[in-house]
Amino acid sequence: MNEGMNHCLTGLRVLDFTRALAGPTCSRMLAEMGADVIKVESAPNGDLSRGASVFRNRRSVFFVQHNRGKKSFCVNLRDPRGMALIAELVQQVDVVVENFKPGVMAEMGLDYERLKALKPDIILCSISALGQTGPLAHKPGYDYIAQAYAGVTSMIGEKDEAPYIPLVGLGDVSTGVHGALAVLAALRHRDRTGRGQHLDVALLDVYYNFHEVNVHQIKASGGKIKPTRVGRHMTYLSPGGVFRATGGHVVIMSFFHHWPDLCRAMERPDLIDDPRYKNDLVRLERRDEVVKIIEDWLHTFPDVPSAVAHMERFNVPVAPVLSVEDTLSYPHLRERGTVRTISDATHDGEFDVPGFPLKFSEFPEELPLTAPTLGQHNEEVLTQYLGRTAADVQKLREAGVLKEERR
Repeated sequence: MNEGMNHCLTGLRVLDFTRALAGPTCSRMLAEMGADVIKVESAPNGDLSRGASVFRNRRSVFFVQHNRGKKSFCVNLRDPRGMALIAELVQQVDVVVENFKPGVMAEMGLDYERLKALKPDIILCSISALGQTGPLAHKPGYDYIAQAYAGVTSMIGEKDEAPYIPLVGLGDVSTGVHGALAVLAALRHRDRTGRGQHLDVALLDVYYNFHEVNVHQIKASGGKIKPTRVGRHMTYLSPGGVFRATGGHVVIMSFFHHWPDLCRAMERPDLIDDPRYKNDLVRLERRDEVVKIIEDWLHTFPDVPSAVAHMERFNVPVAPVLSVEDTLSYPHLRERGTVRTISDATHDGEFDVPGFPLKFSEFPEELPLTAPTLGQHNEEVLTQYLGRTAADVQKLREAGVLKEERR
């Protein structure tokens, strides 16, 4: 999909066994930076996410978003002839990425030792919920499972209610990005040493790294601090959190030196040196009072945009709480390409997806990538990578080794 498209990873070859979200995010990141990614799909149905989420013209937009820039190679992995083709492909690539439950690659005869025997400098990136080792490694798992084990779920929601779950792929997407980072580090190591390696990237470990203060606070405070969910406001900063305003909400983060700025914005300079509110410690003790002062003031504005604009004039760190629909037309997100409009060959019209989050001065434009139909690149992969003829490919089709979507 990336031929003739220069970028940082042009020339890198990746064999991609991933499905769902965490793994496909990793391989998509590599494709967005120019890598040639062959997405291996198990015949006859391919990646299960082809049947996920919203459909247009019988095609999953979830699949399109997370698999742009990849070549689909749909092969019968239960047929020895199919597995023989996979073994040949391994010898032609730099990286293999997979996110099966630990042990599945070994059952397929594709564990790291076997891959290394086929290609000694191969890099295998294994992405899983709970890791390749440890007492929980055998368990099936998904984003929210890892989030719960990491103690993150316990931090989300109101104090006296059951924890909430965020309806975004925090762990999956973050782990995919960490996987791509690990691949790039392993490639650098291979450049220096000539050796490949096996990368173990777990959602659990990534989620645990989200704890910016929670983990160290416990022992550092002698057990006095016990991190837990507190709802809309932060435990170590006041004012800091989500505040009600006319017609919506705003987020205000008034770290240390910003308290005077906020007081001036509210035309309450008397609060700056008021002993009840002069520093974070006393403001935390009087959080409810601080919140009421701010929210009462916010409701003097006719709407959220006017309140935000006023605070920005005083250098207060503030943002409106945008809905997802709001973000699609928000000027800053559009100008930066944070929101990107794409088209798909099988769809009627265009739709929006998140843009590539990394900006490169040498490659200012995102690659015009598209998502493949099932088995779209079977012939290309076998002829260009393995030197097969068109007649060879046709025989494999007729034998049921290859599967292609009729278009």
